[in-house]
Amino acid sequence: MSRIKLLLDLIEDVRAVANDLQTIADAMASDEPAAEATETLVQKVAAEKEEPKEAIRLEDVRAVLAAKSRDGYGAQVRELITRHGGSKLSDINPSEYGAMLKEAEVLGNAT
Repeated sequence: MSRIKLLLDLIEDVRAVANDLQTIADAMASDEPAAEATETLVQKVAAEKEEPKEAIRLEDVRAVLAAKSRDGYGAQVRELITRHGGSKLSDINPSEYGAMLKEAEVLGNAT
């Protein structure tokens, strides 16, 4: 695993801890009984764990965009890459991959 990927994972974990601490602080500041606040936090954490995030790889995005380009949507693919902050696919931040795939799905599906 690359160092950058490890750092991005660490940042994501730190943000999750910060969000949980904020939830605890909010619950303590409110008039909510402690048991209800704890139950709310436990439900939130359980819901997050049930939905594992699949890491979208550059290769996955490249394959989808290449297929769309072969289907005649090359200009739209280039526009999509530019909209997400790059002049080429490798310039794009990996956090944008999911949004790019969703936008690429609708290319050619105009109603």
